[in-house]
Amino acid sequence: ARVRGIGALHGADITATDLRAGASLIVAGLMAEGVTNVRNIHFIDRGYEYLDRKFTAIGAKIERKTK
Repeated sequence: ARVRGIGALHGADITATDLRAGASLIVAGLMAEGVTNVRNIHFIDRGYEYLDRKFTAIGAKIERKTK
């Protein structure tokens, strides 16, 4: 497969719809310029234990916000 993407990603408000898609959105958000807000993180929490802590341990800036 040949994929041609865009030059840069920009932060946005996004919604996770399942486990793997949610994890992919987090990775994309980490690569993006600006802030990315991911909603419905309960999908991600069910499948990836402490994913935010693991990314933070390698230098990511992730912050959980409660309602």
